[in-house]
Amino acid sequence: MLKEKRIAALGGIPMLLLVVVMMVAPIVMIVQAAQGAEYGEKPVFTIVFWAVVWVIDLILMAGFFTVQPNQGIVLTLFGKYVGTVAEPGLRFTNPFYAKKPVSLRVRNFETSKMKVNDKDGNPIEIAAVVVWRVIDTAEAIFQVDNYDNYVHVQSEAAIRNLATAYPYDSHVEHEVSLRGHTTEVAGHLKEEISERLSVAGVEVVEARISYLAYAPEIAAAMLRRQQAAAVIAARQKIVEGAVGMVEMALEMLSEKKVVQFDGEQRAAMVQNLLVVLCGETSAQPVVNTGTLQH
Repeated sequence: MLKEKRIAALGGIPMLLLVVVMMVAPIVMIVQAAQGAEYGEKPVFTIVFWAVVWVIDLILMAGFFTVQPNQGIVLTLFGKYVGTVAEPGLRFTNPFYAKKPVSLRVRNFETSKMKVNDKDGNPIEIAAVVVWRVIDTAEAIFQVDNYDNYVHVQSEAAIRNLATAYPYDSHVEHEVSLRGHTTEVAGHLKEEISERLSVAGVEVVEARISYLAYAPEIAAAMLRRQQAAAVIAARQKIVEGAVGMVEMALEMLSEKKVVQFDGEQRAAMVQNLLVVLCGETSAQPVVNTGTLQH
């Protein structure tokens, strides 16, 4: 595998001045030689020499290139990788070098909404935002055909694979889900995309799910399921609280000896308190004018 090799190029400004001088000088010398021919001289060799110098100077003009901030220029000579120039400014190098610019800036994109099945087999729609940058220009250019397209395709493949590894919602305690554990899922997604893109010299800065929903055909059914689960969870909390309150009330009545209950009265008391505490509607009190013994 080719690895990036940073090289230095000559400063462009001094070389530009030299090339300009070299372009003007042959013209002046050719004109003088042509004037000498009017007086019987034969300056053929001089004219040819300076014409060749002028042509060489034109070829040297191809050696100038500009490097933008956060940009690398990959140089190749007849198909062989020479190195990468990353120092900003006007630069000069061998005019026969082929130059391929590569952006080193941080880039991001959002994948399209994809329909996949989660771990439980439920169809869901998912999309993600991927933030990335090129860290090895040689791998980005020579290891893959089109690194930009490679990043998009492999990122979508990683997201599809991620969706099948987790359920949309966790129905078991401590189970990691796509909706309930965004930090863990984002970390897994970043690792998987990074592993796929390492061959292209690309670093994944961040990867997070940007859209997550059940597929339209099951959205209504799954909404009812979520509502039912929420009702059950709420009822469980209510019952736990009611039992604690009943236990506390009976203990306080016994400790302060407010009233003494036998087994049947105690069961009736517990039943009445649970009905009051767990009922959805307000309880309608009934005043008992008799005695507890009645």
